[in-house]
Amino acid sequence: MKLSNRITTLNGGGSNGWEIFEKARDMIAAGEPVTMLTIGEHDIGTSREILEAMHEAALGGHTGYAAIPGTPALRETVAKRVEARTGVPTTSKNVLIVPGGQSGLFASHFAAVNPGDRALHIDPYYATYPGTLRAVGAEPVAVQARAENGFQPTYEDIAAKAQGATSLLINSPNNPTGAVYSPETLAAIAKACQDFDLWLISDEVYETQVWDGDHISPRSLPGMEERTIVVNSLSKSHAMTGSRIGWIVAPEAVISELTELVTNTTYGVTGFVQDAAQFALNQGDSVEKAVAAPFLRRRGIVQNLVENQNVAQLVPAQGAMYVMLDIRATGMSGKEFASGLLDEELIAVMPGESFGQAAAGHLRIALTVDDDRLEDAIVRLLAYAKARV
Repeated sequence: MKLSNRITTLNGGGSNGWEIFEKARDMIAAGEPVTMLTIGEHDIGTSREILEAMHEAALGGHTGYAAIPGTPALRETVAKRVEARTGVPTTSKNVLIVPGGQSGLFASHFAAVNPGDRALHIDPYYATYPGTLRAVGAEPVAVQARAENGFQPTYEDIAAKAQGATSLLINSPNNPTGAVYSPETLAAIAKACQDFDLWLISDEVYETQVWDGDHISPRSLPGMEERTIVVNSLSKSHAMTGSRIGWIVAPEAVISELTELVTNTTYGVTGFVQDAAQFALNQGDSVEKAVAAPFLRRRGIVQNLVENQNVAQLVPAQGAMYVMLDIRATGMSGKEFASGLLDEELIAVMPGESFGQAAAGHLRIALTVDDDRLEDAIVRLLAYAKARV
């Protein structure tokens, strides 16, 4: 018996980009003291208050099938939050609750593209993007955002690949680069979407982690509300990565059709998790700022250390829980550097090549360990780089 081509070609015949992470995890399991700076997993757990709300909801009986598009209360809470932050009129009919941002990305593309369609995504990209596009039968097409332009894509970058495409996936604040798309960049993206009749799928899971500039949802730009599908979650904003809870915001007709999709796939999201999500969102901005604060502080630690040398250059880190270092001066690829760093220094970082060719010769460093441990790791990483110039 043979498996389907769809499942066996998710990685396009290459790797999934997670080799360093998987090797580091195995080393830790074997008892080696690896400093893990690979994935965007907070070094704090979900707050006790949110967990207590989840616990009470479960004990209160919300353990059966939940409303498939989401509980009315949570959909309304999300709609009010989105409208308040973007200025775009939004009702619960514009909201679908999904089990995490990854599920939202799959569903959004399932709605926007047909099998065989060209689906654009910006390179550098989160490692699952190409596989997600292949999973819905689309052809992933990378649009390179160049390092010399701060990894901000241009209209020309998009237009060069847009002919015959159906959708464009963007992510700002960006994982892996930390770039926050400027108003000029977003205007160029909106123009390209309108000129080439593209659906825009906007991954905004890092919207609460903006250090420089402002987060602007492209759904708020002129002419974009009816062609934009926004994906968001509580994973990064409330340290609820394992709870698998997020949402899609889109035109009512899109949400109506997506409700039919989730009826036949996930069949909704656990009720007591939805209740906990509603509780979390109702705690206000101060909670989100407290969750984000360590990453801003740790960005400063890395900035100060990098300023004192000229081997590894810091890509402007405007947002998200990562920094990206340019290590091309060593003459090594990101994969070579990350592999050697893990073997020799027991420090695990992600090679830029895991996120596309535009980030080759770079490293993504997750700011997800305590300050002292992070500082020690960066000092040793920079020494490792200097020894190879």
